[in-house]
Amino acid sequence: MTSQHENTTPQPGDDAFEGYRKDLDDAERKVAGEIDPGARAMVVAVAVLVLVGTLALPHAGVANGWDVLAYNQDAESERIALFSRLFVWFVVVFGIGFSMLALVTRRWSLAWVALAGSAVASALGMMAVWSRQTIPAGFNVAGPSIGLIIGWFAVVFLTFHWLKVVWTRTNIQLAAEEQRRIAAAEAEKHQEWNVG
Repeated sequence: MTSQHENTTPQPGDDAFEGYRKDLDDAERKVAGEIDPGARAMVVAVAVLVLVGTLALPHAGVANGWDVLAYNQDAESERIALFSRLFVWFVVVFGIGFSMLALVTRRWSLAWVALAGSAVASALGMMAVWSRQTIPAGFNVAGPSIGLIIGWFAVVFLTFHWLKVVWTRTNIQLAAEEQRRIAAAEAEKHQEWNVG
């Protein structure tokens, strides 16, 4: 005698089960590629705004960040060194640009790019300050100004917070990783029984 209610639960090997597995794998990949900065997103956003503000402040003498970025007359008259120019470009591209993209899209890869670029900008900022403090005698140019100093501290601060965001794994990512390990162990165990 057969029952009117058949078992409709998908079993491993069924086409329906494989469809669910594909959906679950796609969802897992999507979650693995995202970041969840939580409250740290506000901290990163404020640091980005501070970096934007430092571009309007003087970096050396009369040359502000925008002058250094464009390397115009004021930047030339202050003899802005290559380190300062690279620092401002890295701040604009990575500290501001990629940081905003990473916050808006919440993509892990963009957050990594923002972290790496901000880390390089931190080193360039140190070299920019150093190059303004070690001006040879005979040059009548100013040392580092408030915009350069605040910008350097802000990009170091931003680098630290991007590092915390990138290395922090969400509970969903950890659970998905654990499920993947369990499934791999089960598949390996099943394969051992079918070998011999």
